[in-house]
Amino acid sequence: MIDIFQKFHPVSQALIAGLFTWSVTVLGAATVFATRQVNRKVLDIMLGFAGGVMIAASYWSLLAPAIEMSEGMYLPVWFPAAAGFLLGGIFLRLIDKILPHLHLGFNMDEAEGVKTSWKRSTLLVLAITLHNIPEGLAVGVAFGAVTAGLPSATLSGAIALAIGIGIQNFPEGFAISVPLRRDGMSRSKSFWYGQLSGVVEPIFSVIGAAAVIVAKPILPYALAFAAGAMIFVVIEEVIPESQREGNADLATMGAMLGFVVMMVLDVAFG
Repeated sequence: MIDIFQKFHPVSQALIAGLFTWSVTVLGAATVFATRQVNRKVLDIMLGFAGGVMIAASYWSLLAPAIEMSEGMYLPVWFPAAAGFLLGGIFLRLIDKILPHLHLGFNMDEAEGVKTSWKRSTLLVLAITLHNIPEGLAVGVAFGAVTAGLPSATLSGAIALAIGIGIQNFPEGFAISVPLRRDGMSRSKSFWYGQLSGVVEPIFSVIGAAAVIVAKPILPYALAFAAGAMIFVVIEEVIPESQREGNADLATMGAMLGFVVMMVLDVAFG
């Protein structure tokens, strides 16, 4: 796989990886054709797993390389990682405050962002889409970072990150399409909206890769920015959603499993 990827430009590599992660979202959304009901315990385990993957990816694939790249700079070695991390969280907070969206299992009166008359289905899709923006950025920045030639930023590591993000995208597609079907939407429309939430990943993968290649000095900041954005999503949305229905222990074990899976992927192939 690595030999095949090496034949492409880093931006093209990021696009391919983004299309892969989107395709897994499509597979998750396709489960709506097989079921209408969602087992809440299974869903909470999946959400916890997704959160664990994102937490592990934030350190192993993003923050660690950012810190290594900061060595020898005129600033303290911790500054780019710390600044980028906080900026990523602030960026997601601003989007979270502005973009109308509704989290899984919440009532319409609990919708966040600016007030709107948009339908429940649209708000649910926007919530998952918000999750996917930092994931796309993370994948793109990881592939763009390979051009820096540092030991901690490798093509195999970027591929491992894409695989990890792809794995946790399956429950995200599942989490949006099946509830929409349960609310009375047709299977085809439920599938359409479920997979639509992942469209932003290849888009932001390309944006992330192109940005760090054009402006290499921002690379450690960009890596940490993606990490901060993902951690914000995990703490503010994914973990609370997974524990909302009283399945905290199962969701926590799912998160631990997700963390280990992503850690193994990054350490083994990074």
